[in-house]
Order: sequence, then C-alpha cells, then structure tokens
Amino acid sequence: MDFQPVVRASEAFQQSLTAEEIGKVCRRAFGVTSMPVSAVELGTGMYNNVYRVTVAGQERPVILRVAPEPARQFRSERHLMRNEYASVPYLTVIAPLMPRVIAVDWSHEVIGRDWMVQSLLDGVPAPERLGAYPRTVWPTFFRQLGGITRSVHDVVGPYFGPVDGSGYATWSEAVIASLEEIAADLDSVGLDAADVRKVAAVAAHECSLLDEVTEPRLLTGDLWTVNALLDQAAPEPVITGVLDFDRCLFGDPAADWTIRMATARADERTAFWEPYGALDRSPAAVWRARVYEARHLGAIRLERHRLAKADAVRESYGAMAEVLAGLT
Repeated sequence: MDFQPVVRASEAFQQSLTAEEIGKVCRRAFGVTSMPVSAVELGTGMYNNVYRVTVAGQERPVILRVAPEPARQFRSERHLMRNEYASVPYLTVIAPLMPRVIAVDWSHEVIGRDWMVQSLLDGVPAPERLGAYPRTVWPTFFRQLGGITRSVHDVVGPYFGPVDGSGYATWSEAVIASLEEIAADLDSVGLDAADVRKVAAVAAHECSLLDEVTEPRLLTGDLWTVNALLDQAAPEPVITGVLDFDRCLFGDPAADWTIRMATARADERTAFWEPYGALDRSPAAVWRARVYEARHLGAIRLERHRLAKADAVRESYGAMAEVLAGLT
C-alpha cells in the first residue's frame, strides 16, 4: 500500500494510524478480502485524523475519519464523532451536500478508536478555491452558506444540548453545563478557568434571559469556509459539499459558530443574511450573544492549547475579560 501519513511529534494531539491499522479498518468495513491500495492523510482537520483511501474493488476512493484516543478527548469534546453520526437524520434537509456514511465502528475492536468511513465528495476546500475568484463574486459564496445555515436552523429538535445525549429541558441548563465542562477541561490542562466560571455564574443568575429561547433548533456547530467544498471549474463560487458536523447541538441558532463568523466583519459575508434573515437585536438577544461569545472563547482556548499556541492562549484571557465586562 502507498501510505502517506502526516508526520507529527510524539506529543502532538493528533496521532496517525499505521498502515496495518488502516488495512484492518478496510477489512472490517468492506470485507475480509478487501485491501487498501493507498491511504493519504489529508491533514486538513484539527481534531480527527482524515485519510483519502483507495480500496481494491471500490469504484471511488473513500474518506476515513478516525477520532482521537478516548484518553486524549476533552470532557467538552467527548465522542464528537458519535454526535455527528446521531445528527445525520436531522440533517436530511442538506443531504445532497453531505457525504454518505458507509461504515461506523464504536466497538474499538479493530483499532481502539472510533472511526467512520464516508463517501468522497466532489469539490475542493473553499479556502483553496475562493481566493482564485475576484472578491466581487465572493458574496455568491456567502449567500449560499446563509441559505444552507437557514435550512439547518429551521430543524426543530427534541431537547437542548448535543444531539447524541439525553439533553436538557431548558436552554440555560445546556449552556451552563457546556461552560462548566469547558472550565473543567481547562483545569485538567493547568489553565486558569476562573473567567469561564464567572460567565457560568452570571448565566445561572440570569437564566431567565437564556430561557426566553424555548424551541430547540439544530445548530451546525462548526460550519464556515473551512467546512465547505467548491466546484473546481465553476465561473462563480458554487458550494458542492459541506462537512464535519460533529459539534451539532440543539439550541438557540444565535449560539452557532456560523453566526459568530457571519457577524465578525462587515465585508462580503454580509450577503449571508440575505437568505438567512435578520438577527434578533433586542437587549436580551445581545446579552445572550455575549454569553455565547464567552463559550466560543473558552472552546477556542482549549483548541489553542491543544495546538501548542501559547501566545494565542494568553490572548484569549483579554478577549474574555472584555466579554465579562459587558455581561456584568
């Protein structure tokens, strides 16, 4: 087999499978006589290991995604791949844009890690293709992204919180639990979590503002340019696929990462709002947005720590202080 892993330091969060392990996965997914011809680690994701695998007898290559070892997973990121799999029935509104699930295995009998095999979508990552277009046509991309997000946010869920879970009866419970999990994760790696706990305390005190959100809607969790594929040859940006819904949850659409990114700057991305619709700008909604920003910043701090970006971790404390000042 032609095996091309990404070479990383031994202490890095992501650790590649071996060629032997990829062979075991292929035989479990496609049959005992199936053999991988090639496996190329794409290295585009920052959480799961992702490989493009060509298997003898299969018409097209497939995508193999492998979750981190259980001991490496943060409490706030536990079983993200299982959460993504549980979200598939709720994401049928965008099914033509999503990869098809071919096989999943949570048993750990083969490699000791969760893994999923998906179909390979056509298209190239948006960050690689969008820059080749003049900025005058970039609104076309963001307009499509707004329509996709609107379709997802229109899906009503049965409870608040991650899709793969027992859920919470109220939105405030889900938000506070998420903040407390992030704080516990920061503790576990020796980072100061006092500011995250202050946000959780404020959220608990003002829970009635969070509980104005009474209908749990489906959130993409992580959808933005890095999770979109574009047609390689189209004269204007055309989204051909969307990926990585492992952080899906039910809650307030305004809490979605997609909304955070769409509101970050007044540039071409303002076209996002044309199909999506206007955001609630009431005082209560603005207050909730600050809580959501604190939650995002806590998760970003964990990710920066995982990527060994010490300067960026330090910067997160200043950003969180600004958010806290607006909450209290």
